[in-house]
Amino acid sequence: MRSSPQLEYHLLLLVTLGLVAFGLIMVYSASSGTAVVHGLNPTSVLIKQAVYAVVGVVGMLVLARFNYRRLRYFAAPILFISIGLLIAVKIPGIGVSNNGAQRWIYAGPISIQPSEFAKAAVLIFCAAVLASRRRPPRTLTQLFNPVGAVVLVVLLLIHSQPDLGTSIAIALMVCGVLVVAGTPLRLFSSVALVGLIGVAYTVARQPYQMERIRTFMDPWQDPTGAGYQSIQALLALGSGGITGVGLGNGTQKIGFLPEAPTDMIGAVIGEELGLLGILATVMAFALFTALGYRIALRCKDPFGKYLAAGTTTLVAGQAIVNFGAVLGFLPLTGVPLPLISSGGSSLVVMLSLVGVMLNVADRSAEAGGASKPQSETKDARATEPQRERQARADRRRRHGGARRAGAGGGRRAAG
Repeated sequence: MRSSPQLEYHLLLLVTLGLVAFGLIMVYSASSGTAVVHGLNPTSVLIKQAVYAVVGVVGMLVLARFNYRRLRYFAAPILFISIGLLIAVKIPGIGVSNNGAQRWIYAGPISIQPSEFAKAAVLIFCAAVLASRRRPPRTLTQLFNPVGAVVLVVLLLIHSQPDLGTSIAIALMVCGVLVVAGTPLRLFSSVALVGLIGVAYTVARQPYQMERIRTFMDPWQDPTGAGYQSIQALLALGSGGITGVGLGNGTQKIGFLPEAPTDMIGAVIGEELGLLGILATVMAFALFTALGYRIALRCKDPFGKYLAAGTTTLVAGQAIVNFGAVLGFLPLTGVPLPLISSGGSSLVVMLSLVGVMLNVADRSAEAGGASKPQSETKDARATEPQRERQARADRRRRHGGARRAGAGGGRRAAG
């Protein structure tokens, strides 16, 4: 069945490019009004995002042709470089702080967020380690050595920035890989317990995280402070109704809705395109998720399977967390909407991982298309010795029958 994997390949590519194009439109809509108010170029954010989109699409197409199996040899170096960048963020003069968080490194006009690249590094490393083992981890000790240890180090470094949203995204991604690898569900209960303890400790130590929990429970208790962003998001969704106020006609994004082009772009979609726009976006991510997991389950190579499953879980998990925060179902965690929200590092990393997943789908299609002729050739070769043995048996019967007949006639003649 060659057509089905090829169909998944092209559908995934189409959905990804559609989400990126839609994201560029919404980023411009969410940022242009504020830029005009502040006397800036209304297309400044769009141009920057478009440049990152081009870089990401080129990377996606290159990786779609690059043999993903070779990534196993670079898993450790990529991880070490990523950890080095996470450490460099905390070094004065290298890392840049913004809104109380130190998460960026500036190289001239380019800003790099190492925690985004850590997602890809952790995924490739975990996939390589799990693929090299005959059985998935069955105890906490097996899980900790070395997958759990590496993930813990990366999460601690990201937590120090602080960046709870990225930590949650990486944890969800690793869990998705472990599930597909066949890790027993009983082990996840122990992991979940450890994770809850870690989250509780993080929330208790960070006052603003505790404030987010209280705001999630009742944003109206502090409508001008901690609850302001959640309330403005709900107001944007409410004013959008079923069909929205029209693309570009939203007002909450202009000085009312914080982080409109990034974390809260879902609220801009809801205000301008309404409930129908939200549902269409959710359906696009649902199709992406279905295609991604189908590619993962179809792949026979464990390494490719884990890469596809991890990428799919990362995109789907971030979309769920982002929409959950915008709609008020989950606390605010600062997770961007993948492939749509403004953010260069996130977009480039996501598109690069999609390129790897496309390569997995393409090679699965080639394997599926080649399997039938190979099996037919094998069967044909297998029948040749059988034919030869049958021919030799027939010759023996013919010659033996002739000899017996001749000998018997001689005896009768002599008698």
